[in-house]
Amino acid sequence: MKMVTAIIKHFKLDDVRKALTDIGVQGMTAIEVKGFGRQKGHTEVYRGVEYEVVFLPKIKLEVAVTNDKLDEVINVIQEKAKTGEGGEIGDGKIFVYSLEDVIRIRTGRRGEEAI
Repeated sequence: MKMVTAIIKHFKLDDVRKALTDIGVQGMTAIEVKGFGRQKGHTEVYRGVEYEVVFLPKIKLEVAVTNDKLDEVINVIQEKAKTGEGGEIGDGKIFVYSLEDVIRIRTGRRGEEAI
């Protein structure tokens, strides 16, 4: 089992969520986060005062998947989170972690049955 964590742009969340649901993903978590990578923020003006925005708003999406579903989930996230034809800087990243165990609280089921 794997935990797929993707950092994506806000406006791509609905596209990614719908595409993951269409391939059979039954649950996911979306968290509003702030961070920076190669974009390194930008400068804004508020009430005539210029200031630097270092941490940019993003969405952190977490999906627990079985090993046989992993490549399909990664491909869907990558395809739907990409902006423009070839993608743009700041489109995000995908991280994959191994899951030791999953327990469904309601039923007590463990492992892949709990996903």
